[in-house]
Amino acid sequence: MKVYTRAGDDGSTGLGDGSRVSKANLRVAAYGDVDELNSAVGVLRCEQLPSEAATELERIQPLLFEVGAFLADPRGRFALPEDVVHPDWAERWIDRMEEEVPPLRNFVLPAGTRAAALSHMARTVCRRAERNVVALTERGDKVGAVIPLLNRLSDALFVLARWLNSRAGVADVVWAGRG
Repeated sequence: MKVYTRAGDDGSTGLGDGSRVSKANLRVAAYGDVDELNSAVGVLRCEQLPSEAATELERIQPLLFEVGAFLADPRGRFALPEDVVHPDWAERWIDRMEEEVPPLRNFVLPAGTRAAALSHMARTVCRRAERNVVALTERGDKVGAVIPLLNRLSDALFVLARWLNSRAGVADVVWAGRG
């Protein structure tokens, strides 16, 4: 099977139900953001990470693929796994990491170790995906079931960045504000 089909040369793409829409369609943007998030998590996984973080990130990537498939099908034929619909596992992960980092008292800049900066990058992609899914929901598309996961995941990636810095003995880079 060839990777190129030329079917998208007119600016359209196929959805999971076989229909074709503009590549600028909001649904395409949403699942494209989730795909980008999955890639960002993959890049983060290339770093030397503590095993606890590596295990959770390994768990996240297939879930994001499931979310992308769900978003790509306007007919809603793809059922979401329990870990997507009920992301309490992410809350437990956040709680475990927060036990090891100092209390947050300032805004934190996306910096520190390379792994922490990559986690912040993934967090910002996650927030964009969340915004586009919310916009789809407001438009009437039945995709709101993935919002809690994306919301929780962006929080987890923020705390992960702080946790990775802490584990490496690097202080958070705080925003000093305007002078």
